[in-house]
Amino acid sequence: MPLSTRPATESDAAFLLQLIRELAEYEKLSHEVVATEESLRNTLFGPQRVAEALVGCVDGEPAGMAVFFHNYSTFLARPGLYLEDLYVRQIHRGLGLGRALITAVARLAVERGCGRYEWTVLDWNTPAIEFYQGLGAEMKPDWRIMRVTGDALARMARQDIA
Repeated sequence: MPLSTRPATESDAAFLLQLIRELAEYEKLSHEVVATEESLRNTLFGPQRVAEALVGCVDGEPAGMAVFFHNYSTFLARPGLYLEDLYVRQIHRGLGLGRALITAVARLAVERGCGRYEWTVLDWNTPAIEFYQGLGAEMKPDWRIMRVTGDALARMARQDIA
């Protein structure tokens, strides 16, 4: 089965949303998905896009995705790429499409002069951890993600400096 990757287009918004929902279900986080086709079109393909996506195909049919965006390292004084989501449909796993997608983003990072390429993985997702380590990724055991969303974000933004 021929595998390929390509930049996502606006017409892929419904497919990407479907994969985002499948990924959220796999990660037991479906309740957190509020994305819509419209919000994906605006943020991935609009005039002020903030992220990019690749679509992975098997025999020319979309079967997976990689969603990523630029970040910045002050230590390196260079940009980086952050992989937000990597997902391949269950039926197409084991064919090498996940590897094709994650390495395609790595090539973009190198082409763009990025100093690093990083992502997070749930601590219980042993197959993904082993896959990433097999590609040469190292887990950063001393780092924890901090997140503020919704009402907590609004409250934080209203705080005075004084």
